[in-house]
Amino acid sequence: MQIRELKTNEQPPLELLLLADPSQKLVEGYLQRGQCFIGTLNEQIVGVYVLLPTRPDTVELVNIAVDEGHQGKGYGKQLVKHAIQVSTGLGFKTMEVGTGNSSVGQLALYQKCGFRITGIDKDFFIRHYEEEMIENGIQVIDMIRLSQDL
Repeated sequence: MQIRELKTNEQPPLELLLLADPSQKLVEGYLQRGQCFIGTLNEQIVGVYVLLPTRPDTVELVNIAVDEGHQGKGYGKQLVKHAIQVSTGLGFKTMEVGTGNSSVGQLALYQKCGFRITGIDKDFFIRHYEEEMIENGIQVIDMIRLSQDL
């Protein structure tokens, strides 16, 4: 998979971004403030992530998604590792990421990539999303926060 920053004149892959975050309003908001990177196979976009500076020396991986037909093949891990490499190169000292309490696969992925759980933002998904979300048969209620030193 080839990974590169989205060009200024390119449209972000909204369908993919909405796989990871169903709020188009929130996605459009952080796309305006962050950097979007895409992963391609044979010129087809199969993955995406967005980096958003949040505090001095800190960047958040606010969205990472892999096309459903390409999941389970290591592309998510490649995207996370690329995000870490880019963030280190930009001089950030800490990377943060958050995911739903029911996101078992994502929690495993982030920990395999060196992230540690740092906290829970209780009721995050109830406060920020109008519609109830269910994942793995569990209601998505709390945001599990993870970080790692770069």
